[in-house]
Amino acid sequence: MPSQKILESKQEAVRALAEKMKNATSGVLVKYEGITVEDDTKLRADLRKAGVEYCVMKNTLTGRACDEVGYTAMKEHLSGMTAIAISVEDPVAPAKILKEYAEKIESFEIKAGFLDGEVLDANGVNALAAIPSKEQLICKMLGSLMSPLYGFAYVLQAKIDKEEGGETAEEAPAEAPAEA
Repeated sequence: MPSQKILESKQEAVRALAEKMKNATSGVLVKYEGITVEDDTKLRADLRKAGVEYCVMKNTLTGRACDEVGYTAMKEHLSGMTAIAISVEDPVAPAKILKEYAEKIESFEIKAGFLDGEVLDANGVNALAAIPSKEQLICKMLGSLMSPLYGFAYVLQAKIDKEEGGETAEEAPAEAPAEA
């Protein structure tokens, strides 16, 4: 039987993880075995830069946190060496970064995830990773809005140039042939 002190520390770890999961917009569960220390360090740095929290915790404790939050369906993916990446701000960031590493490292694989209260399987997480970033979507939208405006501006400018010039190419007199 574990001591009261150990039991309390485990309960606190479950509460802390459950609280992070409640406040998160998304999270991804990965099998992280077979990753080198160098790759793991780079992965953690990339996740930290994107504002994603990444932690390795015992599967039983992660399972209890999933129960507390209502992500019971994620528990079936809790086997082997598992880590969880949680994002509070950017829902796409953990999926994008972890998918990139899963493509590079054969033994590293995406197991499941969650997005806005819904549990996703590995295919759902991969689909989430395929979504362009918020900045890219904003740029595409602005480009779509600006394109017709630029076309309209070019038409107006051509009309102004035509009116200011007074003559079009069709109306201009032909040049007299040069005498020899």
